[in-house]
Amino acid sequence: MKIRKSIRIDAPIDRVFEYLTHPQNLLEIWPSMVEVSNVTQKADGTHSYDWVYKMAHMKFHGHSETIELEKNARVVVRNDTGIPSTFIWTYAGENGGTKLTVEVEYALPIALLDKLAEPFISRLNDREAETLLENLKLRMETGASKSATSAASTPVQRH
Repeated sequence: MKIRKSIRIDAPIDRVFEYLTHPQNLLEIWPSMVEVSNVTQKADGTHSYDWVYKMAHMKFHGHSETIELEKNARVVVRNDTGIPSTFIWTYAGENGGTKLTVEVEYALPIALLDKLAEPFISRLNDREAETLLENLKLRMETGASKSATSAASTPVQRH
């Protein structure tokens, strides 16, 4: 399954890029992300982390790894466990702001592979991507942002 969404954010590209390269920040903007833990931030800006995500009232545990990073331009993150997926985040400067595009290719977990549920889950995930981008836009344009903490190995949970 695939999702592709774009949004224009009235914030500098470096600020948007920096915010999204800290996995702990996903909890602030991604409604179904319920936990981020074991974050490893590398000197080159790439990262890996464990996560818990809620889809269709089921929790999935997974691990993400940055496999490609071009500062202020492109980040590719792969999840091989939980919900196998690849996220491609593309950043473009636009009149002092940022045009952000996210492309996601994912496989539904076996527990959700009921053909009757597939269209529903597809629409749900499409809406989730829109909400994620809208929340990011709001966070970046209002300047309200928690900075990434140094306690990256401590699980962060949403209740």
